[in-house]
Amino acid sequence: MAFRNCGFAVFTLLSILILSYSQVFAGRELVGGRIKPSSSPFSSALEILQKQIGYTFKNIGLLRRAMTHSSFSEENNKALSILGSSVIDTSVSLHSLAKDIDMSPKELNRLIAEISKVETSCAGDGMQLGLQKVVRVSPKTNSSMPSVVCGAFRAIFGAIAIDTGKSDDAETVFWSVHGGKVGKALSM
Repeated sequence: MAFRNCGFAVFTLLSILILSYSQVFAGRELVGGRIKPSSSPFSSALEILQKQIGYTFKNIGLLRRAMTHSSFSEENNKALSILGSSVIDTSVSLHSLAKDIDMSPKELNRLIAEISKVETSCAGDGMQLGLQKVVRVSPKTNSSMPSVVCGAFRAIFGAIAIDTGKSDDAETVFWSVHGGKVGKALSM
C-alpha cells in the first residue's frame, strides 16, 4: 500500500513538472534544436524595422537603444543620435561634393541643414518608417513629436555604424531609406 501511495505521489509530481514545463515553453518555437523565446511587441517591431531598412543587426541591443528615448531610460539613444547625425552630414557632404567639387561652402551647409531639418526631412523619413510607433518613450512624452522621431531616425545610423564598425555601411542604409534625394524629404 505504501508503494502505491509512493507511485501515485511520483506520478503526480511528474505530471505537475511536465505541465509546468509545457506552460513555460508554450508559444515558443523550436529553431535549430533550441527553443526560441516568444517575442514581445517591441521585439517584433524591431524585426519589422530591420526588414524595412534592409539591415539586420548583429547586436540587436544597439537597435533597442536607438529606439529608446531619454524619457524612457538612462540607457537611451542620445549618443547614437549624435553619431547618426554626423554620419548623415558626412554622407550628404560626400555625395554633394562628388557631384560638384566647386560647390560653395554656403550651398553645402544649406544642403546639410535641409536634410537634417528636424521638422521636415529627418522626422519625415522617420515617420515613413513608422518610428513614432516603435520608439519607447515615457507615458508623458509624445512619441510623434518631430524631435523624438528624428532622434530615433538618426540613432539608427549611429547604431549601424557601431554594429559594423564602419560609417560607410550606415551611409548606404541612410541613402536607401532616404531615397537618395539630397535636399528633398520623403513625403509624409
